[in-house]
Amino acid sequence: MNRRLYERLIEVASAQKCVYYREIAPLVNLDMSLPPDRAEIGRLLGEVSQHEHALGRPLLSLVVISHEGNKPGKGFFTLARDLGVYTGPDEDTYWNTELKRVWAASKRESKRK
Repeated sequence: MNRRLYERLIEVASAQKCVYYREIAPLVNLDMSLPPDRAEIGRLLGEVSQHEHALGRPLLSLVVISHEGNKPGKGFFTLARDLGVYTGPDEDTYWNTELKRVWAASKRESKRK
């Protein structure tokens, strides 16, 4: 798992914000205008979410959103289904509910430090 990316997502969640893919791609030397780099950012974000899921926490990568739709890309929702954490009625409801969980979890975590 890419530590730099992981730490940035924790910062974003702790601030109770979201970040665009194109804003985080440079952290890992990727260019979102290139299809292979878009696939790679999805893979890296998937690693973060799988790590968090293994620890019983919500999928942290959901704080990364696209300009089109202002929510995570399709790959995020596919991973959430594969992990068995998304069976919901629709993506928007799931994302909004989980975003609140990620923000609450990051708030609890920062209080422990």
